[in-house]
Amino acid sequence: MGLSFWQIAIVVLLFVLLFGRGKISDLMGDVAKGIKSFKKGLTEEDVDMADSEEPKVIDQKTETVVNDKNSEKTNS
Repeated sequence: MGLSFWQIAIVVLLFVLLFGRGKISDLMGDVAKGIKSFKKGLTEEDVDMADSEEPKVIDQKTETVVNDKNSEKTNS
């Protein structure tokens, strides 16, 4: 048993009567701001990860952190 058009229309009409048109539009505006903020946060995180330093490499023998991949350490 599915919902008919009239049942959906009555529910929407009651929703509008209870909350009013102004509150519904404010609510939708807040939802849109939240979505934009979420997307902005995701893109900033991607940019931060791309701009971050190269991963640190730990020398297993000396257990020291090597930041530059091109530098070679000589053990005495």
